[in-house]
This record gives sequence, structure tokens and C-alpha cells, in this order.
Amino acid sequence: MHRYLFYVSELYSLGILRPLQKVITERADQAAWFFEPGSDGRQWLSKDEVLLSGVDSVKNYNPDAVFVPGNVVPDFFPGLKVQVFHGLADDSMGKKGHYRIRGFFDLYCTRGEEETRIFQKMAGKYGHFQVAKTGWPKLDPLFQNRIKDLREEIGTAKPVVLYASTFSPSMTSAPYLVETIKSLSGKGDYHWLVTLHPKMPGSVVAQYRNLAGPNLSFYESHEEIWPLLKTADVMLCDTSSIMLEFMLMGKPVVAYRTRKPVSCLINVSNAADIEKALAHALTYPKDLINAVNEFAYRLHPYRDGRSSERVLAAADRLITEGTGGLRAKPLNLIRKIKIRKKLGYYRMH
Repeated sequence: MHRYLFYVSELYSLGILRPLQKVITERADQAAWFFEPGSDGRQWLSKDEVLLSGVDSVKNYNPDAVFVPGNVVPDFFPGLKVQVFHGLADDSMGKKGHYRIRGFFDLYCTRGEEETRIFQKMAGKYGHFQVAKTGWPKLDPLFQNRIKDLREEIGTAKPVVLYASTFSPSMTSAPYLVETIKSLSGKGDYHWLVTLHPKMPGSVVAQYRNLAGPNLSFYESHEEIWPLLKTADVMLCDTSSIMLEFMLMGKPVVAYRTRKPVSCLINVSNAADIEKALAHALTYPKDLINAVNEFAYRLHPYRDGRSSERVLAAADRLITEGTGGLRAKPLNLIRKIKIRKKLGYYRMH
């Protein structure tokens, strides 16, 4: 029996890791959760999910592998360190930080050909991690048709627009589109679903939360995102990776001032043009949808809903083989000290 640990630094990790947990429990292995300080993990877990509340409890649990959607993981936790990523990424979309090697992981579980090629090249350069093309666990429920449509719940027959935004100050549209979305939702032509990144400033979140009404439903950042993606007919976004997930369903995206205006998006740079762009997107132009689907298959070719199984198989192979064939990881002292300070753990073993 294998023991696995899920390391959570942001609440969006729940939707990424739970498909892995489902496969782990189905095969009678063990799974447990660890939340970084600042988030009461128990309130986000069901009574059947196992929460470890401190470093000593993790060491006693002694996981064979630790799965991490975030960028760092405590080096002093037992087990293989596996990066499963917190979002999809494509080099053409300007997400360069996605390929930064921080020296914490033994295994990177990649999705598409381009992403895999880039990480394999870096694995050859650095030598301290392996790469396995597995697909993304978060997408398993989508391709297994396990996602709920919210249209009946919100009580609308109107076209549904989903607005989501990244938090990065250089890329976010959220502070600049409040009045536009307020005006468009007030017209009543569409029903709006709005959700924002967990790191979005609270003052911006409050402005959008206050827009909730008959034609706009606001969803908190910790709520499950897939029902929103499934329900919406079109998305309004900026340069957030969430639009890549939306395009996997063959749906159009209107991108406001996106950093990388690629051809599979309807790109606008003026807020006054958003209404017209949404109307055009809702006609589902054939050329646009073909471009969306071509892009989506390149990004994530797996459509079988079994990415979690491949992630676990890749981790289990490395657990069995051991990491003796890999080079030593970089010393990474500053990042390691920061993690120890965050977790209040200063022992060497």
C-alpha cells in the first residue's frame, strides 16, 4: 500500500488534486492533505478526507510521494516530490514563469507535446528531475462527463458569459472592467458568472461581489470552477490560464488586452468593443472554433479522463526505481529557509 500526500498552498489545489485522490482511494491506497498555515484545512475537506495538521504528523505519515500544484514544497517532507502544476500553460500565451526550475521537484508531470519538450530539455540540462507526459488530473472530471451544468440552478435561458481574471498587476483586467461589466449585466441580454483569482486584492473582489443580482452571479475563488466553465457559452478574460481550460471545451474566448493576442482568441483592446465581441463570439464562427479546437488539442491531447492514473503510474515508477540516478538538487538555501519559517520548523531532521 502506497501513502500519498497533497500539499496545498492555494485553495484552487483542491480541484486539481481530488481526481488523484479518487483514483488513490479506488485502488485502496492512502491519501492525506497538508495545508500551508493561514488556511483552515478542515473546513475545506469532507469527513472522509484525511488532514495532517503539522510537520511531525507528515513525518509520521511518511508519504511515498507528495503531489504539489504550487511552486515549492518543503524539502524536509518525506517522499518523492511531484509537480502537477496549478494551471495550463502555453509558450505563446506569455506564461514564461511556468518554466522556471526552482529545484524542489523530482518529477514533473506534463500535459502537451510543447510543454513536455521544454521540460525534457531542461531535465537534460539540470539532471535533478525526471519528466513524464501524463495529462492534467484536474481535467479528468471534464472528460468523464462528471461536471454539473448550473443553468437550471441559476434559473436562466439567456446566453451565459463567464468573466475571470488573473491577479498579476501587469496582466489583470479586473480593476478596469468593473463599470463595463456592471453596465453590460444591467442590460440583461446575458447572464454573467464572475469569479476572480484567489490572490486578487480584496478591494477589487468586493467591487465585483457587489455586482451580484438577477443577471450576475458571483462565485468565490475557492468554489469549484468546472461547473462555471461548463455552463458558460463564452468567456471574457485577459491572460489568465483559466481561458485555456475553457477552450478545451471548444468554446470561444474574448480576450481583453491579453499579453499574447493569438488567433484562437477574439482580441479587444478597448472596453467599448467588448459587447460587440461577445455578440460575435456567441455566433460560434466556424474558423474561430476550428482554431480553438486545434489549439486545445495541442495543449492537452488526452481526452480519456485518465490523467490521474498516468500521474500515479509515473510517480510509482520513480518510487520503485529510486532517485539515485538523478543529480543532487541545488542547495536552494533562501527558499528552504523561507519554507521553514512559514511552517515554524527549524530542526534539521
